[in-house]
Order: sequence, then C-alpha cells, then structure tokens
Amino acid sequence: MKKKRALFVCTHNSARSQMAEGFLRHLAGERFEAMSAGTEATEVRPEAVEVMREVGVDISRQESKTLERYLGEPFDYVITVCDQANEACPVFPGAGKRLHWSFPDPSAARGGEEERLAVFREVRDRIRERIERELLASEG
Repeated sequence: MKKKRALFVCTHNSARSQMAEGFLRHLAGERFEAMSAGTEATEVRPEAVEVMREVGVDISRQESKTLERYLGEPFDYVITVCDQANEACPVFPGAGKRLHWSFPDPSAARGGEEERLAVFREVRDRIRERIERELLASEG
C-alpha cells in the first residue's frame, strides 16, 4: 500500500508544524509520510521538543526547513497550521487536498517556563486532536 504524503506548513517551521509532523509520523507512520516546512527556516523550539517528549514522541532530530525543498513534489495533503503561512503558502499543483488549521503561536507565550510550556501543551493537544479527527479517521 502506497503511503499518503502530508506536508505541514507554518511560518518558521519551529513548533506547530514540527509537532504535527511528529504526531502524524508517530500515530500513522505506516500509512503516512509526514513532512513539515516553513516560509522561512529557523530552529525547532526546545519547548516543542519537551512537550512532545512528554507524550512519547521524539522530534529532537527534526530540522527546520523551507518550502523550497518540497516545491514540485506531489502531496495528498498540504496543511497550513498558522494564518500567516496560509496567506503565503505557494500552490502545490500535485496536492490532493489543501487544508488550513489555525492554531495560536505557542512561541509567543509569555511568562515563566511553566506558563510557556502550558501553552505549548494546549497547542500540542489541539494538533493531535485535528490529526486524529481529520486525517486518521478519514483515511481509516
């Protein structure tokens, strides 16, 4: 069986898209090939690595990448996970479905470490719920 290909896109490819990539690979790696990219590359946020580790998903080896790496490749799903990337996302002619899931930017969280991690956890849990409901249930 050929794996479905999913690309998660966010502005900096540092948190939301990285968590989505890690979750899809963890939950359905036998059915999906998961990738992520940004309109610009930065680095994977340590808070994202930490909150994913808490639920048994290791994203510590993932790297921030730009969209250029994937232009021209076919995807079954191209999913933007932030509003800014939704506006700036180029057209992927080979994309089967183009989805937009708007999640708040956990990197913008203020306060101490625990307050910031709480925001990352909330976004993490919302991402997992969307993947389970909209990708895994429909591709069941």
